[in-house]
Amino acid sequence: MDWANGVLKLSSFFAVTIGILVLFVGRRLNKMFAPLREFSIPEPVTGGILFSVLIAVVYVVADIEIEFDLMARDILLVYFFTTIGINASLKDLLKGGIPLVVLLAITIGYMLVQNFTGISVAAMFGLDSAVGMLGGSVSLIGGHGTAIAWAPRISEGFGISNAMEIGIACATFGLILASLMGGPIAKFLITRYDLKPDHKEQLDVGVADESQNGDGTITGFDFLDAIFAIHVCAILGFILNETIAELGLQLPLFVTCLFAGIVITNLVPDAYPRISGTKWPSRKPAIALIADVSLGTFLAMSLMSMQLWTLVDLAGPIFAILGAQFIVAIVVNIFIVFPVMGKNYDAAVVCAGFGGISLGSTPTAMANMSAVSQRYGNSHQAFIIVPLVCAFFIDLANALIIPYFLANF
Repeated sequence: MDWANGVLKLSSFFAVTIGILVLFVGRRLNKMFAPLREFSIPEPVTGGILFSVLIAVVYVVADIEIEFDLMARDILLVYFFTTIGINASLKDLLKGGIPLVVLLAITIGYMLVQNFTGISVAAMFGLDSAVGMLGGSVSLIGGHGTAIAWAPRISEGFGISNAMEIGIACATFGLILASLMGGPIAKFLITRYDLKPDHKEQLDVGVADESQNGDGTITGFDFLDAIFAIHVCAILGFILNETIAELGLQLPLFVTCLFAGIVITNLVPDAYPRISGTKWPSRKPAIALIADVSLGTFLAMSLMSMQLWTLVDLAGPIFAILGAQFIVAIVVNIFIVFPVMGKNYDAAVVCAGFGGISLGSTPTAMANMSAVSQRYGNSHQAFIIVPLVCAFFIDLANALIIPYFLANF
């Protein structure tokens, strides 16, 4: 903890501690208010938005700015995506091949629509098309990371001095809208078409209240074995990430850890002897529990650390752009993604995830699907294809789409 010039800087230890508190508060609020449960609003979203508002109030009233060291948050993201890789079998990947390609094609098409929408609304305010791009795939599909990476180039190339602020503002409000969109869309589709899972599946993220492993318990060694497996995959993912970086391709660490989990899971035979004396922990309750805790804490820390007071001056045009993007995202989700993906329960869960992809981030998509799955039933197919689309292919596509639009519009 450090205090200087009206800024209170909290270390990773405090940030994680408060993140856990945010999760508890979000869980309590979701239990207290039925609409939050009915529309499958993720618990970290409920608590995270509340805390970000409280922190903004502290800033406005007491002129105290609170900053968090979020290094531990990024480690939690690596944990989460590694668990997704560990749960992915080659059989499921092959089964999800066609839906994955279809969802990727829809998403790339949507990215083009998203950029045209942002540019069109920006033009209505007499703003440069680059501002519309900042309110398009740069910050929404791309998220904070892509916005931060492209803002300096847009600022220099188009003379937009506040490009960074616009990009971060769009990414921040987009994250909130994405967090609130996925659950209600899935509920609408599930209720309207009376959808149910084809068969009961163990949750990919989280553990149901009733027993999933016979006696309803996860032993200390079950948990430790899962942690060990995650670390083994993360080490391979780190090596893979460094190797790819030397070849000139930069990928987020969590992406290579996801693939490392997939590779190891599908190379280790079930009967292979392990020092723990148990099988590889793919789809075990301990893995699902770690996935739930790491994702929830990551998202809680992301939302609670938003500095909402920095966005007030940019409200007008940004809200107009985001309002249009929100409407477009809902229309595409309900009238294109759902029917094309099969108009079944899996498609409804994918729509919850697409709500997170369209305006937010990969973790938001996963949190949306997790909230829906814990209420209505799991969709393993959705948890395979959505992270592969939005954690890997989207970044590659966006890296080509952004410079094309900036050069031609």
